[in-house]
Amino acid sequence: MKVSQLIEKLNLSVFTSPDFEDRDVDGCYIGDLLSWVMGKAQSGNVWITIMNNVNIVAVATLTDASCILLCENVKADESVIEKANSQGIIILGSELNAYELASKLSGEI
Repeated sequence: MKVSQLIEKLNLSVFTSPDFEDRDVDGCYIGDLLSWVMGKAQSGNVWITIMNNVNIVAVATLTDASCILLCENVKADESVIEKANSQGIIILGSELNAYELASKLSGEI
């Protein structure tokens, strides 16, 4: 599945440039402790988190996450969006909590 398909199927908000939405999605990782995510998330994962600071972009880059999915109506700050766009990282959003998103993703990926 592509990130663009995920956006459509789950009705997700898109905070960053749509130029990066053709990345492949392969699995999901949920976590808010950045050092933990760096060691556990796998390439191609959708990373579900409530974290909203510029460091999430660095972690997504290091782990080669397909995208960052902010849950529970967390919005990306402008500085985070700018950094993500410059690094080619997709940031999405949803009103659903992490469990609800992971449940929906499990049926799609």
